[in-house]
Amino acid sequence: MADQTVSSLSTRSIPREHIQISAADEHVLRPLAGRLAELAGREVEQEKADLWRRHNALEPTRPVVFCDPENGWNEIITPDQMRCEGRLARSWEMYLRKEIFWAEEMGDDKVVEPVLRVRHVYTESDWGMHEQVIKAAPQGAYRWDAPLENYDQIDKLHFPTISVDHEATGHMLTLARRTFDGILTVELRTQWWWTLGMTWTLIRLRGLTQVMMDMYDHPAELGRLMEILHDGHLARLDFLEKNDLLGLNNDNTYVGSGGFGFTDELPQDDFDGHVRTVDMWGFCESQETVQVSPEMFERFVFPYQRPILERFGLNCYGCCEPLDKRWHVVKRFPRLRRVSVSAWADVETMAEALGADYIFSYKPTPADLARPTLDADRIRADLRRALELTRGCRLEVIMKDNHTLGNTPSNATRWCRIAREEAERV
Repeated sequence: MADQTVSSLSTRSIPREHIQISAADEHVLRPLAGRLAELAGREVEQEKADLWRRHNALEPTRPVVFCDPENGWNEIITPDQMRCEGRLARSWEMYLRKEIFWAEEMGDDKVVEPVLRVRHVYTESDWGMHEQVIKAAPQGAYRWDAPLENYDQIDKLHFPTISVDHEATGHMLTLARRTFDGILTVELRTQWWWTLGMTWTLIRLRGLTQVMMDMYDHPAELGRLMEILHDGHLARLDFLEKNDLLGLNNDNTYVGSGGFGFTDELPQDDFDGHVRTVDMWGFCESQETVQVSPEMFERFVFPYQRPILERFGLNCYGCCEPLDKRWHVVKRFPRLRRVSVSAWADVETMAEALGADYIFSYKPTPADLARPTLDADRIRADLRRALELTRGCRLEVIMKDNHTLGNTPSNATRWCRIAREEAERV
């Protein structure tokens, strides 16, 4: 198959022309919404919410379990199961079917609620230049051509700008409320970022190998580039805060790289209804610097991430990168609460470091679920060892980053069953 080259610059939300729901699609969506509302009314959902709240407050609880199959959802909810035709309707249908599966089948501690969240309709510009992504297929491996070929071009960079289509946003909000009237609560809530870590943007602009070489060959120029990214991220937060576009994430909102935001510690005591970053969970990571020494991380990443995390009331840090070698730096981030312990980290070292002072967000390897036949005995043994090592920690077990379930959807539910059994055992 020939290479396909695509630009990374894209609309971040559904285009205006797709904001419509046909009568036929509404007839599909309303029964699904009704089923979700019925499931969300169970007492167990409130029990799970209370569990997350106590867990996030660092109270001793049983380990909390969550599984998001991510790309594996395509093997759980297959195209032949989908009945809606319109683009917007299909996105809502997929959401409803996922929530129902979580409630009926998954067996983890995910809370389901009778709520549909509608995102703002908006576009966002690039940084003045953007990479060209080269891929052979929509899914799978790819490479990119980084546009910042030398630092003489750095003056071409500018901060991204967000443009919200308030008319289209209002139309979609009205459409959702009409579609789910009497069944679900519809909220306007946009998660404007997943991470504020900046190093993903850095390597897209400059290239992964080149960034590592720059740490030795062009340290001053690399520092200047990180300053620009840092300033741009802070300007973005200022814009969102000033224009009242932020939403609280102290509830059933996924925060960090695992876990949910239920907490009574946010928003701040002086909260007046206008959401500020200090009323929210913040999140940074730096997976792209996994092969960088702690000293280089401390020099080229930490000082630029710290002012961003200082803006937030509580913070999460880390994703797939192991933090055991750089924990002495990471622990200096302000108001740090949730710490990712990936499959490549030393669990024993991190257990000693985190103790009962942080949430130990443990990430078993997603490769366990990628095989057609689940090795249940080995999964149980690995989980049991991790849970034994983390006695006394505030543990959550998060299965994510799945690209496939080995075309065996039951792998997710079987893993949850094993994880819950082991969590309850300890």
